[in-house]
Amino acid sequence: MNVLIVGGSGGIGLALVKHYLTSNDVNVFATYRTQKPFLNHPNLAWYKVNVTVESDIEELANQLPSLRLLINAVGMLHDGEHNPEKSIKEFNSDFFNKNIAINVTPSLLLATYFSKHLTAKSTSHFITISAKIGSIEDNRLGGWVSYRSSKAALNMAMKTISIEWRFKQANTCVLVFHPGTTDTELSKRFQRNVPEGKLFTPEYVANCLSRIIRDTSSSDTGKFYSYDGSILPW
Repeated sequence: MNVLIVGGSGGIGLALVKHYLTSNDVNVFATYRTQKPFLNHPNLAWYKVNVTVESDIEELANQLPSLRLLINAVGMLHDGEHNPEKSIKEFNSDFFNKNIAINVTPSLLLATYFSKHLTAKSTSHFITISAKIGSIEDNRLGGWVSYRSSKAALNMAMKTISIEWRFKQANTCVLVFHPGTTDTELSKRFQRNVPEGKLFTPEYVANCLSRIIRDTSSSDTGKFYSYDGSILPW
C-alpha cells in the first residue's frame, strides 16, 4: 500500500509517518518544506515541497505512483507577526490571505493533481486535517475570524470534491478530520486553558485517524470526523 503524508515534518504529520511505517507492507511518501526530519526507513521517501506552489504539487504528482491514502496535515494558526484575532478590529487582510493560502489552497491543488492516483478498485482515502472551529453551526464564541473562515472554506472545498468524486471515482473516500487540541508547535501558546485530559499527543491523534480510515469506506465520503469517531456538523 502506498501512502502520502503531506506535511510529514509537522507534529501530527510526523506521527502519521511513524505510524504507517510500523506496517511492513506500507510504502510512505512524505513532504517537508524546509528541514528534512531525521527519520530514515527503507519504506520511506522524503520530498521537499512548498504546498502553496502549484508547480511543486504537480511535480510531486508526476513522481509518485498510485496511492491508497493521501493525508494533508499542513495548516497554520498563527505566524511570527500575527495571532488569531480576538476581535474583528484586529483583522489584517494579509494574515487572512495567508490563512487561505496555507489552510485551503493546498488541498484543492492536491485534489487537482492526485485524483488519478486515488482511483483504485478498492477503497482509497483523501483526507485533510481541519478543525472543529471551522464548523459554522458550532460557532458560539466568535473570534479567530481568519482561521475560522479558512477552515470553513476548507471544509466546503472537501465536501464539494467528495460530491464530484462520488460520481467520477466512486471508490475514493474524501474525509475531513478534527484532531482536537494537539501538543504541537501550532498550539503551544494556546494550551493554558485546555481542560485536563484534552491535550492530545500527536501519536494519539495519529492512532485516532488511522482507526477512522480503517473503519470507513467510500460510502462514508463527505463526512467531517472528530478524533473520537463522532460526526461533526458543518
